Amino acid sequence: MDNGWWLTLLLVSTGTLAMRLLPLLWMQRHLLKQQSREGLAVIPAWLSVLGPLMIAAMLGVSLVPGTPGIAAWLATALGAAAALLAWLWTKSLGWPVAAGVAAYGLVIVLARMAFFTQGIM
Repeated sequence: MDNGWWLTLLLVSTGTLAMRLLPLLWMQRHLLKQQSREGLAVIPAWLSVLGPLMIAAMLGVSLVPGTPGIAAWLATALGAAAALLAWLWTKSLGWPVAAGVAAYGLVIVLARMAFFTQGIM
């Protein structure tokens, strides 16, 4: 491998380690300072908002197709609708994901079959 690749690999791995290690070290130091307090009062208030924000960010990214087109937008819309309906029906986490992926995949496969039979692809 070229030296540039090794340098890039070193920088990426150092950045990945820092993203995981620095919050851990900060939280350990924070917990040691707050040893007199117990329970959830020790955890900073902003930390409880972080999880839902990450989920919202992933949802936002997931709702925009990677390759824009009618089939991709239709598949995304039907996949999201199927996931929402499955969640309303089951109130679980696994079934909505499976329903959304199945609906998305079915629309994409049917669209490709329709384009293939018309000679577009």
